[in-house]
Amino acid sequence: MVIKPKVRGFICTNAHPVGCAESVNRQISYVKQNEFAQNGPKNVLVIGASTGYGLASRIVSTFGHGANTLGIFFEKPGTEKKTGSAGWYNTVAFEKAAEEAGIYSKHINGDAFSTEIKQKTIETIKADMGKIDLVIYSLASPRRTDPVTGEVYSSTLKPIGNSVTTKNLNTSKRVIDEVSVEAANQDEIDNTVKVMGGEDWELWINALKDADVLANDFKTTAYTYIGKKLTWPIYGHATIGKAKEDLDRAVTAIKQATTNLNGSAYVSSLNAVVTQASSAIPIMPLYISALFKVMKQDGTYEGVIEQITALFKENLFGDTPRFDDGGHLFQNYKELEDDVQSRVQAVWDTVDTDTIDELTDYKGYHQEFLRLFGFDYDNVDYDADVNLDLELKNLV
Repeated sequence: MVIKPKVRGFICTNAHPVGCAESVNRQISYVKQNEFAQNGPKNVLVIGASTGYGLASRIVSTFGHGANTLGIFFEKPGTEKKTGSAGWYNTVAFEKAAEEAGIYSKHINGDAFSTEIKQKTIETIKADMGKIDLVIYSLASPRRTDPVTGEVYSSTLKPIGNSVTTKNLNTSKRVIDEVSVEAANQDEIDNTVKVMGGEDWELWINALKDADVLANDFKTTAYTYIGKKLTWPIYGHATIGKAKEDLDRAVTAIKQATTNLNGSAYVSSLNAVVTQASSAIPIMPLYISALFKVMKQDGTYEGVIEQITALFKENLFGDTPRFDDGGHLFQNYKELEDDVQSRVQAVWDTVDTDTIDELTDYKGYHQEFLRLFGFDYDNVDYDADVNLDLELKNLV
């Protein structure tokens, strides 16, 4: 079947298997050009392993450190007539490359919030891997079912305290307009923390610890975005921000629970990049388009794989890790420099519909968005028939 992108608002409803493979292989190629510390991980669990920062973490673990990996995700396989999800095709390509390199990789497809998936993960680790020395927590989901009560919680993207009206890049119409978002009530704040906060990360670590599958001196990190003034109204000082603050609470709890293992827990603060999650957040398309323009001019732009490669080299397994004022591993320091932020602010203040391409890198933003789903690679023939029904051989 010939596959062309079907974009609706901030999502693409299909994916291209050959393009997804191209994306994964380019990331692998980048990682192989780097040298990594000898004290890196050997057995890695990646929770949220099929797209974005989680996928990049799995790629760096495998092709940077030669680590065995077990990846957890919730993705949809393709059929003869319908494409699978991008995360499924990403994992097919990753699995093939890992197999060719002779490195262990298995995957579990299901609800990572559930007790069932946690138990299946533990059984697989015991059977195949022994002890885990690095746990990456990189889940992004709009809802979560509490594994104890069965209650379903949904997250919201709302400010706290007051409603916000702000400039916005409407990607559907390709115009600069305004977006208004009403303030969240307390239930919406609490529900967002339940979905996107640190509770499930903490449950994972406790389950792994109780099953005795965590190595001494293991490390674990969850990922966050903090940003500065421009993104605070919708991100930092908002429901998502409250959820991300709960990750800090979880860090303390995880450290206390694993003192006998000398475990290390971190929140890693990363760049604003184009992901399926960030595309849905009001103001982020305009902010990221302006940021791309500024950082590419400076030669400091880093995509997902560059950020995670640097995180592993400089911070997670570096000799002199860098921390921000909140105690997070500080990987997005280039984005948050005052000069960069002031120039992004200047773009924000002056850009209108007629100057989108002149003042921002919306073209680059849109290309990165399409590439999330395997589209817009110049060396992929998008007029060719492709097989949509691709199997994951190492699915547990």
